[in-house]
Amino acid sequence: MKAFAVTVPIAAPPGVVWEVLADVEGLPELTPSMTAVVLDPPGALAEGSTATITQPRLGTSTWTVTEFVPGRAFCWRASRPGLTTVAEHIVDADPARGGSVLHLRLTQLGPLGWLIGTVYAGLTRRYIALEAAGIKGAAERNGAPRGADWAGD
Repeated sequence: MKAFAVTVPIAAPPGVVWEVLADVEGLPELTPSMTAVVLDPPGALAEGSTATITQPRLGTSTWTVTEFVPGRAFCWRASRPGLTTVAEHIVDADPARGGSVLHLRLTQLGPLGWLIGTVYAGLTRRYIALEAAGIKGAAERNGAPRGADWAGD
């Protein structure tokens, strides 16, 4: 098993962050770590939905939403022989700052999980950081309170 995680404060309310995060088909516009996301069935993300994601240097994988908490979190999985990758996406309120905290975690499991995780560690860390930065930027553009004194970076 190999795990990677990032946590970022965001100067926007949790509902705004969730709107950006849950619009998975819009993620390629926010991050260079994805070139295409196709949701099936089309429309809103939900438990049981699948997303076909194309990423530079990683190709195309189909992810299935295994857990879904509207407004707060979702988890999806992609599997290949010997490897299951689990990606968790969680939005929490940050009452101390009046914004949100985004948690992204990717875990690689199975007989090849540690090996693949080690070989692709640098790329995985970079892609998770790019995704978090893209979501943060979009959420803050869409919902930051005007005139807020934010010290979240």
